[in-house]
Amino acid sequence: MLIGYVSDEYYAALCDAVVELRSQSQPPIVVRSGPSGAVHADVPPGRYEVCLALRGFGSKRIEVNIDPAKPIHFRLLSDRLLGYAWPKWCRAADQVEFRVHAVEPYTLTLWRYGLNKDFVRNVGWFDNHGPRAVMQTLPDDLFVETGVAWDNGFGVHRQWITAPVRAGLYYFHAKTEGGAFFSFPLVVAPAPPHSPIAVLASTNTWNAYNPFGGRSNYIMASRMLDTPIVNAKADLPRYKLKDYGEWKSGPTFEPLSFDRPEPYNHVPEDVECTDSIEGRQACHLAPAEWRLLGWLEQKKYAYDLYADQQLHDGTLPLEDYRVLILNTHPEYWSEEMYRRVKTWVFEKGGRLAYLGGNGLNCKVELLPDHTMRCLNSWPADKESRFHAAVESEANLLGVVYSDPGAMTVAPYEVLEPGHWAFKGTWLRKGDLFGEKTLHARYGHGASGHETDKMSPSTPKDAQLLARGLNPDNGGAHLAYFETPTGGAVFSAGSITYPSALLCDELTSMITRNALERMLTKRE
Repeated sequence: MLIGYVSDEYYAALCDAVVELRSQSQPPIVVRSGPSGAVHADVPPGRYEVCLALRGFGSKRIEVNIDPAKPIHFRLLSDRLLGYAWPKWCRAADQVEFRVHAVEPYTLTLWRYGLNKDFVRNVGWFDNHGPRAVMQTLPDDLFVETGVAWDNGFGVHRQWITAPVRAGLYYFHAKTEGGAFFSFPLVVAPAPPHSPIAVLASTNTWNAYNPFGGRSNYIMASRMLDTPIVNAKADLPRYKLKDYGEWKSGPTFEPLSFDRPEPYNHVPEDVECTDSIEGRQACHLAPAEWRLLGWLEQKKYAYDLYADQQLHDGTLPLEDYRVLILNTHPEYWSEEMYRRVKTWVFEKGGRLAYLGGNGLNCKVELLPDHTMRCLNSWPADKESRFHAAVESEANLLGVVYSDPGAMTVAPYEVLEPGHWAFKGTWLRKGDLFGEKTLHARYGHGASGHETDKMSPSTPKDAQLLARGLNPDNGGAHLAYFETPTGGAVFSAGSITYPSALLCDELTSMITRNALERMLTKRE
């Protein structure tokens, strides 16, 4: 009889896991999982105590009801160092838990990530009296939709810190006795606002790309497969269907919980803000956003940092800021976020600096149980998924993502050299800027990875100042427009744009010109 399947934290099948079944009605039975992770045993249905073990993974003991009609998904967590803050964003002086998975004693420290990594405090050494007592376990079955709900390593004593008073991007550094290292972010917003500039951390995007548990909005976007993954290329809809066919399998998409570690946001211990951004995912998530924050500090711009949720729920008081900056890849927004910012720009004179690419492309529903649901439907007659659910984001940003130019990089070509954005650069029409970046995934070019262009939904008075030279006319459009109320929008339209700021002087000067104009009060 098929009892269930054994898989890891990424829903990959685990072969040769030892499974011991005990019940009051018969002697213990020991079986092993097969290559597909399947566990077969000749036992009657009923209530069992099950112990599972596999070298390199944490053992666990659970009680389950065995029913041949409902195979159980047993989930084992590998012996790696992991952690996350909970909540993942807060206000200054709030209490925040740290939830760490370790199989040996570890030390935890807190750092602020600006132009430099600034040590904030030692949190302490952590262990407990039992063997591997700070090891976490995973919920069985499918937990991406509900979260892991780790008990922060002890289960008895709540582990927490008081968040720093200064707003910004913080990272916990966990390091074990054996030298393993893992870092995880915490967004600390001010209470109350302190600066004229607010920067939005793209925490919804971080969650959409997070595959911990087996699902993200890119892997099994709609729902988990019935059986664990044996071979990704053969099993996953992402590779079996063309043109993100998973997104056409809706309209219902299961939620994605924020209550999970985010390995893609890890920053290696020896990496500094001015170093190249290595790795396939780091280049568009928190590690890349850190580079823009470092540039702001290098140029002496004071800023307050907020998470997407804090814009959604009103914690971010837009009326108290002169400029809002969107960073790197703000792809997933709620309608509430969009309406707040659009009203602020068009009716209240707010200034928006969109220094990223493929932004506001998909509407999400932020749910009260710390999950979000992505609305991925993208009809052929709409400019984006957000357009399908609300309206084209070009109405606010001036630009919208399109496929040409994706996964390529190139510099920008100047089209309007007389515009104030190019003041002091001495650039002429046809000259290039953005030839250097810290973005290592595709190489150098401030227009790239994913790029946005002007469209029929762009406000009519928007100016095209420069464009990327990516293949197939796929370069990002550097655009600017103002509103009758004094509002303004400056859009770079490229994921790689912020990674040029610390190493490409011309890109830095153009961005400074934009911020200086936006920060200047105009009647």
